[in-house]
Amino acid sequence: MGVLESIVLGAVQGIGEFLPISSSAHLILVRYLFNFKTLDESFETAFDVALHFGTLLAVIFVFWKDWVNLIHAGIINPIIQKLNKGKSNINSKKKKDAFSFKMFWYLVCATIPGALFGVLLGDVIEEKIRTNIVLIAILLAVMGILIYIGDKWASKKYKKPIVYENMKFKHTFIIGMSQALAIIPGFSRSGTTILAARLMGVSREAATKFTFLLSTPIIFGAAIIKVKDLFVSFDLTIILGIITAMIVGIISIKFLLKYIKKNDFAVFAYYRIIIAVIILVKVLITK
Repeated sequence: MGVLESIVLGAVQGIGEFLPISSSAHLILVRYLFNFKTLDESFETAFDVALHFGTLLAVIFVFWKDWVNLIHAGIINPIIQKLNKGKSNINSKKKKDAFSFKMFWYLVCATIPGALFGVLLGDVIEEKIRTNIVLIAILLAVMGILIYIGDKWASKKYKKPIVYENMKFKHTFIIGMSQALAIIPGFSRSGTTILAARLMGVSREAATKFTFLLSTPIIFGAAIIKVKDLFVSFDLTIILGIITAMIVGIISIKFLLKYIKKNDFAVFAYYRIIIAVIILVKVLITK
């Protein structure tokens, strides 16, 4: 793999992982559109791990304060209370601590469905779909249409959407269940979770923030499971992939958090459909 290809794919991962456009689909489609060379299987696995590691660093960089608060409230405070035999009153002093305690365990529970589906079916589904360019393009467009319709419908139905601080277990768990669909190239982890959240009346800002927080343990798990493969073909392109995915990922996260305060998800739906059409046209032309 060349340096340019490494940077391009790192940027694609950084954008696609956090915007609702499907990173897995784009990594496949970009290779197809620009005729990137087929990689050795061991190197491709290593590079995939590198890209996930880069986006993991990005989400931790942006949300490290949130995760410090969540872990402190969800694990450290209860341990302190237990050691003090219940005399500590840390959680009850602040509503923020009580909410962070609940949200930490909401995130833990919401991670389980996606993790199970990923471990059990991830490789099988990717092997069946990742080489089917037409199907990936169709799924990309279909999910774009669903995001558009779902977001518009939610805006009309829920005049007072649920903010992040008011999210309940049922909201977070259903969002976690929807994340399981992300193993299908074209669906998108952020796309499915944001759509599920919006259909339940969760605000765009809350849906986006929770989606990013939920992505942290999933990306971490995906990277850790195959971390040994990262060092099989470790070289400059691997390093560049990590750095590019991290930098572009940080920019993507901050962009979406700011963008969604005043805008809807329509632009991502349009983009998905346009890309799908371009892919299908190329397939027809090259036949």
